[in-house]
Amino acid sequence: MHTKTKVRVGLFGVGLEAYWEQFEGLKDRLSGYLEIVAKGLQSLDAEIINLGLVDSPEMAFESGSRFKAEDVDILFLYVSTYALSATVLPVVKKANVPVIVLNLSPDASMDYKTFNRMKDRTKMTGEWLANCSACAVPEIANVFTRANIPFFQITGILHDDPSVSQEIEEWVEAARVARIMYYNRLGIMGNYYGGMMDIYTDLTLQCATFGGHMEVLEIDELSHLRESVTAGETSVKLGEIQGLFDVQSDCSPAELERAAITAVALDKLIEKHKLGSLAYYHKGTGNEANENTAASVILGNSILTGKNIPVAGEYEIKNVQAMKIMDSFGAGGSFTEYYAMDYTDDVVLMGHDGPCHPEIAEGKIKVKPLEVYHGKVGNGLSVEMSVKHGAVTLLSVVESGDGKLKLLVAEGESVAGDILEIGNTNSRYKFDIGARKFVESWNSHGPAHHCAVGKGSIASKIKKLGQILKIDTIQVC
Repeated sequence: MHTKTKVRVGLFGVGLEAYWEQFEGLKDRLSGYLEIVAKGLQSLDAEIINLGLVDSPEMAFESGSRFKAEDVDILFLYVSTYALSATVLPVVKKANVPVIVLNLSPDASMDYKTFNRMKDRTKMTGEWLANCSACAVPEIANVFTRANIPFFQITGILHDDPSVSQEIEEWVEAARVARIMYYNRLGIMGNYYGGMMDIYTDLTLQCATFGGHMEVLEIDELSHLRESVTAGETSVKLGEIQGLFDVQSDCSPAELERAAITAVALDKLIEKHKLGSLAYYHKGTGNEANENTAASVILGNSILTGKNIPVAGEYEIKNVQAMKIMDSFGAGGSFTEYYAMDYTDDVVLMGHDGPCHPEIAEGKIKVKPLEVYHGKVGNGLSVEMSVKHGAVTLLSVVESGDGKLKLLVAEGESVAGDILEIGNTNSRYKFDIGARKFVESWNSHGPAHHCAVGKGSIASKIKKLGQILKIDTIQVC
């Protein structure tokens, strides 16, 4: 399931069949415009199902059935000229996926003087029809609204319009992430951290909203897998750890070996259950093998997170969903929470213990031994990193009092400066609305105290994902 991530994009144009005999060359010209759109889509990581110009109700019904059979994730409707809404509604209603209306003029403006010098008024009308893509959009919008079909618009120029290209690319990427989430297998291992009520969530609601499958796991299985790890496998994993991390001199060989064995066992667990993400927590008391396992997972889980299999501690299911979204957008997605406020520099310090995301680290990640895992049982190795300096996006999956999910997002900047060198992820974040207002605005929407942080400014992409999933997205900055 987790490999079915290639987004399938449906594309069709619309025109009026009656025009083709009246205006020579018009159909070919409009079909050429559609091919320009198709070529742009083909440059993206997607499978394109292009059904050409739909110009009659009969063809509309056939096209709708074809898109449904092709299992498209999203539709792009290119409005090339005036067309009847009856050639659109059957297609979109049958396909039943998000539809993006492309209102794209062939050029920034018509050459009015040349046009008005034309002697043949029939040819003039044909030329006008080749440039009136905006004409049918209100009719289509009216029918979609009355049919309770959500639709989205991209308005601009067919050729060389960066805004149009960016919007199309973001919609395709958002559809791809929605597909990844739909097929994702999320492992949940252990139990909630007792009393941490904000992270409790409705598992059925998660699947109803994002799709996917939740595989309920026991830490006993991971402990058992540790027993099957060979010396050769451990040696290979130790080499991977030494290459990926800056292992500090006070990390004992015994702790490194313990972490390596658990990392191999985690790889086997992931492969056995075909997991695309994992949320875990185990108090680890009363069973020596399980306590040993739970206290040695941080390095292995960090390695997995860097390989597009995000892992969240404290059984934080909502946050591992946020991490998976961020990672699927190529932004990373590291587990984080407020650490402290710095009013002098107007920044918020944020971080977390447990796994980090190696692909978004500023420099090489340090591995340090901790004599105690604060608030948890056991001790062992931990990772210390800051998120790469530059633009960042925060994302929280919020479960509200009305039994729905929403996305909460903020854009900011990871900045250089002093951090708390305590063996955890820790970064300094600056927001254009200021630290005080950011914290108050973010908190006002009732998120859990965890969120996911990723590199880049991707709020616009997350908003499109929310529209595809039909859930509210709130951006605080």
